[in-house]
Amino acid sequence: MNLTAPNNIGLCPERLQGLVHTLQGEVDCQRLPGAVVMVARHGQLALFESVGLLHPVARTAMPKDALFRIYSMTKPIVSVAAMMLMEEGKLLLGEPVARYLPEFAAQQVLTVMDGREELQAVRQSATVHDVLRHTAGLTYEFLGNTPLHRQYARLRLGISERSLSEFTQQLAGLPLLFEPGTAFEYSRATDVLGRVIEVISGQSLPTFLRERIFEPLGMSDTTFEVGEKHHHRIAEPFAHDPDGGLPMRVVDVRQKARPPLGGSGLVSTATDYAQFLQCLLNRGVLGGVRLLGSQTVDFMTADHLGHLPVFGTGSRALLPVGYGFGLGFAVRKQRGMASVPGSAGTYFWGGLAGTTFFVDPHLDMFAMLMIQAPNQREYYRMLLANRVYAAVLESGH
Repeated sequence: MNLTAPNNIGLCPERLQGLVHTLQGEVDCQRLPGAVVMVARHGQLALFESVGLLHPVARTAMPKDALFRIYSMTKPIVSVAAMMLMEEGKLLLGEPVARYLPEFAAQQVLTVMDGREELQAVRQSATVHDVLRHTAGLTYEFLGNTPLHRQYARLRLGISERSLSEFTQQLAGLPLLFEPGTAFEYSRATDVLGRVIEVISGQSLPTFLRERIFEPLGMSDTTFEVGEKHHHRIAEPFAHDPDGGLPMRVVDVRQKARPPLGGSGLVSTATDYAQFLQCLLNRGVLGGVRLLGSQTVDFMTADHLGHLPVFGTGSRALLPVGYGFGLGFAVRKQRGMASVPGSAGTYFWGGLAGTTFFVDPHLDMFAMLMIQAPNQREYYRMLLANRVYAAVLESGH
């Protein structure tokens, strides 16, 4: 992707540099270790800068090719992989997950009746569609403190050394939080989707993603584990939260990833992830390589929740007012309502350690911020949107 003068594509160069100066100010006051920021429009880069430190302790300057733990920015990639199998006729979204993963055939819902916990058989099995849009009745251990959330935590689902098959077997043994298809709850559903991809394709999830997405798009630095020769490129957060909150440990990507979680496991660079975002913005094609049909991308980036409620307070915090959820992304439903500017149809997502992106098809634009600042992630997500939209002057060419 070529770097061009911002005013050639309808962006104000001074205002884009204002975003860089703002990030540098956050570095200078020691609230942000470092960052790589990118803004692209009409297939051309208007901004690609790095500020601050790669490693706060080693005092290493942040390079543009730094490796970041992208956590949940893994989810859109794995969702695209699943939709590729759908387009090939190997996967139907309306089919029960249990068709592909039999361990999910006899799920139960945890209910509370007269103060007593009871397990009841599900009325309708979770479908692949439910898994993609997080309406499958699953949750995350950090989204609540109910007995079920504590069961998730005790299993140490995300960090124990086990295969993806063993992971889904254990997850399937836990009860559901609610009836599938009745509410949105951000969850480990995309981890399940990763196993579905393995079963259908006959390949491991890392192999499928590498052969079908990363290599075709030239995403050579995107992986589930970082080889020793690239350890010096890994971006690190502060050892102590600069705002005084509870420190959040990040995964050690120098160790072998077990299992390769489809919901949170990848490491990537700004340049690599930009290839993926530009492919989406192009409605499924990049450089002559087509991953998805244009109608499938439109389908994925539409709202799939409608009037379904958001189940828990943790998920309400993750899905802002004014947004629905598609198949791997939060999707803006209208220009107003949300607390940041943006066009209807804009879609975004981010990761636990602070990485974030948004894609605005109406303006033919995407922006991405790569940081490792877990407790400040929502602040910087909103800051990115505010500063980038402030730089949009006209439609461009």
